[in-house]
Amino acid sequence: MENILPIHLQEVIYGSSDPAVSKQISKLEKEGKIRKIASRLYSANFGDSPENIVRRNLFSILGHLYPGAILSHRSALEFKPTSRGQLFLTYKYTRKAELPGVMIRLLEGNGPIEGDNPLSGKLYASQRERAFLENLQTSRKPGPDSKTLNFPVIEEYLEQIIRVNGEEELNKVRDRARVISEKLGMQKEFLKLNKIISALLSTHPSNILKSPVASARAFGSPYDPNRLELFESLFRELSQQEFKYRKEKNTTNRSFRNFALFESYFSNYIEGTVFELEEAKQIIETQKPLATRNEDSHDVLGTYHIVSKKEAINVTPSSPEELLELLKYRHKILLSARIDKKPGEFKDKNNFAGQTAFVDASLVRGTIIKSFDFYQALRHPFAKAAYMMFMVSEVHPFLDGNGRIARVMMNAELVKGEQAKIIIPTVYRDDYLGALRKLTRQRDPKVYIRMLMRVHEFSASIVGESIDHMQLLLEKSNAFLEHTEGKLRMVK
Repeated sequence: MENILPIHLQEVIYGSSDPAVSKQISKLEKEGKIRKIASRLYSANFGDSPENIVRRNLFSILGHLYPGAILSHRSALEFKPTSRGQLFLTYKYTRKAELPGVMIRLLEGNGPIEGDNPLSGKLYASQRERAFLENLQTSRKPGPDSKTLNFPVIEEYLEQIIRVNGEEELNKVRDRARVISEKLGMQKEFLKLNKIISALLSTHPSNILKSPVASARAFGSPYDPNRLELFESLFRELSQQEFKYRKEKNTTNRSFRNFALFESYFSNYIEGTVFELEEAKQIIETQKPLATRNEDSHDVLGTYHIVSKKEAINVTPSSPEELLELLKYRHKILLSARIDKKPGEFKDKNNFAGQTAFVDASLVRGTIIKSFDFYQALRHPFAKAAYMMFMVSEVHPFLDGNGRIARVMMNAELVKGEQAKIIIPTVYRDDYLGALRKLTRQRDPKVYIRMLMRVHEFSASIVGESIDHMQLLLEKSNAFLEHTEGKLRMVK
């Protein structure tokens, strides 16, 4: 009997027209070894709800109950029930069928064609181009009861194809959809699809587009919508908190430049441009690079040239265009000696940090432009600084120097607001990078903000007309130690 129906291996057991199997199912149900969870569906799992069992085995159940059916329309793009628990299948007839937690909407239509994707058993899913055509059919019901996704969502699916694989791939989608539309009699739907694609590719008027992402693409400023959502989460958290005003105490030219020396030293040390402190002092005091480390020396000098001059660092953007130009101008000074890194030019190839992919090169300009609205809405200098630093770091707009330019832009906001600047000492490097990663990967801005508030409090205490005095404060705070050698201390 175990060979016919290995109950202990099956979470879902199907009713059968075979009398022997049907009899065994009935016997096991009476013995309390299995239970009925829906019409013609049984389970030996008594711990989970019928809804969870069905959701976990949904596609195999559908393939068994409706052989030859196609997961279609919005379900072929979302691969899950709607918020109202509806799933759409194209089948031999139109009907509703209910399973625990899921309403199956069967729609009469053409069966699988070449290119449709096998899912489970005899269930298929509409290939991408067929799904786009299906979603451009007229639907009588709006919202989660509709078999189709709305136009802005379809536009964003299409825009993502360009964003990831370029215009050539979207043209291939159009070509395949044209062939499928002839097979399925969906010529009207193809005309709609063709208009959207043409608008995205700017070969036809773009005023038909509804999605902001798609419209931005058509107007030449495509952006990364996932990064915009991340920036919005940081913006919301920054907007809801009250931050302490920490007035700048290094107000004389000498003390401001003293701080700038250590700011330049630490900012480059974080990025792997490692000098002895006395070497960094010599480079800055003589304004001459070390003969054996010309490019590295210029990195320190470039950073210092920006952050040591109040009139240069006391400039913040008042428009998206100014932000773009300010980034490029400061980057040109910062990496002036590294011609191979294209100082002052946005990246022309993508960059990564471990498994983290930063914003695609083609989306840098548009993403920065779109991010400006959140920046502009913030009021407190610390909030603007925290937002600006993370935004630049996350976009990573240049081939190199992104961390340094992000910290420059952060401190420009603080100088503009007459607040103490921030340095990230060596001992705090792991806290800093860890908080950035947590915000990027887990979308948790709280840790990032707490990290920056703490290091701002520390930085505000580093004050002095003498470089030696400032260095002594930094030494007492463990600033020059590696994170494995000590912790950051607040020294009054």
